[in-house]
Amino acid sequence: MLDFDDINVGNGNLGRIASELSAKDLMDLSNEMVDTVLELITDCDDDDVVFVPEDPKAYDPAAATSDELYMPWTLGHVIVHVTASSEESAALAAELARGVMDRGGRSRSEVPWTSIKLIDQCRQRLAESRRIRLASLEMWPDEPYLENTKIIKRMNEPINATGQFLLGLIHEYGHLNQIRDIISQAKLKKGKVV
Repeated sequence: MLDFDDINVGNGNLGRIASELSAKDLMDLSNEMVDTVLELITDCDDDDVVFVPEDPKAYDPAAATSDELYMPWTLGHVIVHVTASSEESAALAAELARGVMDRGGRSRSEVPWTSIKLIDQCRQRLAESRRIRLASLEMWPDEPYLENTKIIKRMNEPINATGQFLLGLIHEYGHLNQIRDIISQAKLKKGKVV
């Protein structure tokens, strides 16, 4: 897998790293990321999916309700969040690759996290997300418009389609330790060695 720790969004190296990657590389990275999450949840069961971990740093400024603002996320919640984020980046990247100028706005659809209660639902969501991400890369023309860029508020460099796609994977990578921590806490609560 790409060393995501080496990518510091906003310091200028995202564009350099993106310029070295092809659509095929993005397919491989997507498969690796989904496989990594699936590997992390291999030994999980339905109780692990809805387990509410201790998370004193929990804060979600985009929470749907004020009750959810400081609520720790369950494993199911994290999985629907990271898959929606990666799919959104993939959809926006396909637009850039096809020469669509930044039209503004979001391209996000997130499964309601409260509906995810079973480990099979998590696995299904990851499989569906893999399919969506890979399909989005099939929308890229043979010669994508990689000179087509946009500026994202938190960054001080323009990004093209490859960079946009990578942002979703970078975001997902940033949640891997959270997934590990939730699973660890769930297993410890059940008295299982992690």
